[in-house]
Amino acid sequence: MSITRRTLLTTAAGAAVAASASTSTTASAAPFDVSDQASVSRTLRQAADYAVGKLRAVAPGVTAFPVGTKFEKWTYSQNGDWVGGFWPGQLWLAWLHSGDEQFKTLALASAEKLAPRQNDTGTHDLGFLFYPSWVTAWRLTGDAKWRDGAVQAASSLIKRYNAAGRFIRAWGSLTAPNNAGRVIMDTMMNLDLLAFATEQTGDPKYLDIAVAHAKTAQRTFPRPDGSTPHVFDFDPVTGAPIGPNTVQGYSPASCWSRGQAWGIYGFTTIHRRTGDPEFLATARRLADFALAKLTPDHVPVWDYLAPQAPNDIKDASAGVIMACGLLDLAELTRRPQYRDSALRILTAVSQTCLTTKSTRAEASVARCTRNRPAEDGVEVSLPYADYYLLEGILRVLDRAKVDRAIDLSSV
Repeated sequence: MSITRRTLLTTAAGAAVAASASTSTTASAAPFDVSDQASVSRTLRQAADYAVGKLRAVAPGVTAFPVGTKFEKWTYSQNGDWVGGFWPGQLWLAWLHSGDEQFKTLALASAEKLAPRQNDTGTHDLGFLFYPSWVTAWRLTGDAKWRDGAVQAASSLIKRYNAAGRFIRAWGSLTAPNNAGRVIMDTMMNLDLLAFATEQTGDPKYLDIAVAHAKTAQRTFPRPDGSTPHVFDFDPVTGAPIGPNTVQGYSPASCWSRGQAWGIYGFTTIHRRTGDPEFLATARRLADFALAKLTPDHVPVWDYLAPQAPNDIKDASAGVIMACGLLDLAELTRRPQYRDSALRILTAVSQTCLTTKSTRAEASVARCTRNRPAEDGVEVSLPYADYYLLEGILRVLDRAKVDRAIDLSSV
């Protein structure tokens, strides 16, 4: 029997993680006691200061968009791929945290490079691209150029709406038949750009499409236990549901942790913009499932239902994304346990997943996994992990600063 590289990687990784868990699980639970608020704040502030210091050292030399690390150094996309908004977004948060004007200058220059993408109808990720970059630029500078560009991006995004199925198509150009009926959980995070466009223009069509997509996702993605698949396929002509699938998860029946995190955050946000209690209930179901699957180290595995879970490769990016959503949930439900869970995750990532022991690392957060089935980006750093770490920490330390950047208000 031939042994593939994937088999070797999976076996070795599982053994290493299992060995680590067997020796450190008991010890790792204690540091994440969040009852000592002063200690938690100190830990999170140190992590934010570290992230900002890393950006101060690295950002002046960055001329494109980081997409992930290789041997601890950023690799880049010239047009931003789907992650381009997170680099200027990080710089904006670093400016808010530090007051260093260099970060504002760099954020504006980086955001400007995304200008051609506002007319891109070939991706659903325009929210990821334009909310943390251009919407935030508008909110922090008041320059209408950024608002208008973000609204144009929203106009491009709604062209991907399938009225028959009431969903926004995830992948592929508008004329490409492949993936024409494919919806992914990640799209929930792109809907807030549409809410912004309705707020700014007074035209309800943007938010109407966002709500229609969210209701379709709410109806088809969550399983009875609150887990979700990465993908759900529809007939693109009739809009009839076909069934679950996956690309970045282990299988159609598994639960890719970052997709679950996108769902927690995304459903909470669409509730904030609409007041629909069903969206909040869905966010809670997804959150309760994910929290039940966390191990005592409070860093999610890459897929909660893969065969080797919970002793498996980690994805710290899923943790910090989920923490941001949980902080929202805590406010909206008035249930402090969600905030406590968010603090444990942020504390855990701050204490066990930062690149503080490396002299060559260009990112702040390590132990992230981009696409485990494709062996693409396993145990690397990712720009959205760095972004959501800062967002989560600033939500805790100074919520008003984050509100200035991304609007945490509710209807």
